[in-house]
Amino acid sequence: MAKCAFIGLGVMGYPMAGHLQKSGHSVRVYNRTTAKAEKWAAEFGGAFAPTPAKAAEGAEFVFCCVGNDDDLRSVITGPDGALAGMNAGTILVDHTTASANVARDLYELAAKQDVSMIDAPVSGGQAGAENGVLTVMCGGDQSAFDKAAPVIDAFARSCKLMGETGSGQLTKMVNQICIAGLVQGLSEAMNFGNKAGLDMTKVIDVISKGAAGSWQMENRGQTMVDGKFDFGFAVDWMRKDLGICLDEAGRNGARLPVTALVDQFYAQVQARGGNRWDTSSLIDLLAKA
Repeated sequence: MAKCAFIGLGVMGYPMAGHLQKSGHSVRVYNRTTAKAEKWAAEFGGAFAPTPAKAAEGAEFVFCCVGNDDDLRSVITGPDGALAGMNAGTILVDHTTASANVARDLYELAAKQDVSMIDAPVSGGQAGAENGVLTVMCGGDQSAFDKAAPVIDAFARSCKLMGETGSGQLTKMVNQICIAGLVQGLSEAMNFGNKAGLDMTKVIDVISKGAAGSWQMENRGQTMVDGKFDFGFAVDWMRKDLGICLDEAGRNGARLPVTALVDQFYAQVQARGGNRWDTSSLIDLLAKA
């Protein structure tokens, strides 16, 4: 069992850190809102610290799951950042969905003090985090991955090394590009079926068993038809992720016409006040055009 720190107790990090503690690892957490760290410690029996540096002291593995590039830099670097409390040989595992560039920058910064870093964004949403069945896509050195993977297994169904540093983040971008186009197609299909007067519960039950089936259809099809968007990944975060994808595409020359269009559709959802609706809320633009 390992000594771990976990930085960031949002809807993903809170249960992920909990799975580590329940698996027998010793976990000390940090969260910007101390009350949430105190609540976590009371619920799971771990400890909490006043700064990322204090959380990281003595840890063999330091996990992080925060909002974006700027948040990540703020909790990793500086006098109170996690790196300030990490010893040589520690492994930093970052589950934030961030840019490949920040992953590479922090990898190099960590290496200067003999700390390994793995960029390890996740897929599976809040339900996957709560149930301990996330998909983790990693970038970094094989030796660090081999040490970290058994610990990551506490909250993962699948954990793979995709390549060198930044490869985890690039893989997550592929994931988000796929989801963006799929949810728009599903939104159009569900709205079309409604307008055609079909019993959409029956439709979803039938077509989800065939070539049109997907995780999104199985888990969001009916709630989309019902106009309920209080599940899963928020529109604000999806726009952040798609912005990262579009920025990276600008560098590598990939064309993302559908992704760019769906990103603008999500901007329209935000304009309707749907910032915290989940990503399936694209159908609202069609149902209430």
